[in-house]
Amino acid sequence: MPSSRPTSVVTGGAGFLGSHLTDRLLAEGHRVIGIDNFLTGNVANIEHLAGNENYKFIKHDVSNYIFLPDDVDYIFHFASPASPIDYLEHPIPTLKVGSLGTHNALGLAKAKKATFLLASTSECYGDPLVHPQREDYWGNVNPIGPRGVYDEAKRFAEAMTMAYHRFHQVDTKIVRIFNTYGPRMRLRDGRVVPAFIGQALRGEPLTIFGDGSQTRSFCYCSDLIDGIFKLSQSDFHEPVNIGNPREMTIKQFAEEIIRITGAKSEIDFRPLPVDDPKVRQPDITRAKNVLHWEPRVDFDEGIRKTIDYFRTRLD
Repeated sequence: MPSSRPTSVVTGGAGFLGSHLTDRLLAEGHRVIGIDNFLTGNVANIEHLAGNENYKFIKHDVSNYIFLPDDVDYIFHFASPASPIDYLEHPIPTLKVGSLGTHNALGLAKAKKATFLLASTSECYGDPLVHPQREDYWGNVNPIGPRGVYDEAKRFAEAMTMAYHRFHQVDTKIVRIFNTYGPRMRLRDGRVVPAFIGQALRGEPLTIFGDGSQTRSFCYCSDLIDGIFKLSQSDFHEPVNIGNPREMTIKQFAEEIIRITGAKSEIDFRPLPVDDPKVRQPDITRAKNVLHWEPRVDFDEGIRKTIDYFRTRLD
């Protein structure tokens, strides 16, 4: 194997985003080592890589010590439950992978002299009082609410990443990921895109929590991965928002899904969960200026590809 081929570790490598990132890294000529304990990852996301000589998979929980004999150039820390259903069902593993898992992954980066990229989240902004959200906004997070296990784990992970950068001079990057969608999402992972698409394709009512006036901004997975790869190749160390600033209300989104799928579904309004953010829209000025990145896949194109994927996955 040529020594010029960089080696990347992707924790959470069997997840929705981790598997798409793996594909991009392989396409860029990297050798990839995927690590996942399948708490929320899925072997189906990486089965197409079986037999690829530049891919190796290790089943492991990164909240425990990570031992790798290989030389490593990049570590992408994507391991974490990432939907409300997941982190409400697994609150302590969520806290552990954000704290212990990040510590272990950063320790590996330090030992291997590797570049480290943390998959952080727009949830660091909590229920924001600033709109749209810029990276210099510190957030409005309830640390003891049910979502706090995810929000605070990611905020701690960012703090630890910057500590390793400042104290140990590790080359670190932080991406704050906004709502992303596309093939390989789990149909029942509780996030709005698979929830609405699954309900529409089954002819069920689409469940909206609250009055549907809360907003989200949806980024197609290939755009997000492009931004993350560009960040990994940059020399920028502060957090960078990656997401699509095209904002819509949840009610508008539900109506779009009904229109595109041709479903006859109605809308079922339910009470709003605790601490559910009322607005979510990235300010991507920093990504544009530093990475020369902005999303290119329009909503209609991306959502049709996602619906086509879910049609093949319906129960």
